[in-house]
Amino acid sequence: MTTPTEFYTCPEIARLLRCRESKVSTWIKSGRLPAINVSESTRPRYRVRRADLDQFLAGAAVVPVVRTERRQKRTIPSYV
Repeated sequence: MTTPTEFYTCPEIARLLRCRESKVSTWIKSGRLPAINVSESTRPRYRVRRADLDQFLAGAAVVPVVRTERRQKRTIPSYV
């Protein structure tokens, strides 16, 4: 038996990520976040699979920057 796929709406994703619905719509329209349009009218009604949302969030993860050690200051000999 297969498990049912869980779908989220734009408002649900916005609430989950604490951002605006327009930001979620922008990600969908740009193709960064895969979605399904379930509307038959001109106004889109998007649904996003949980797996696609998880993959999107994994790709947007921030990796800490590893700072390289600064090189030591050289002393320049004085020729006096």
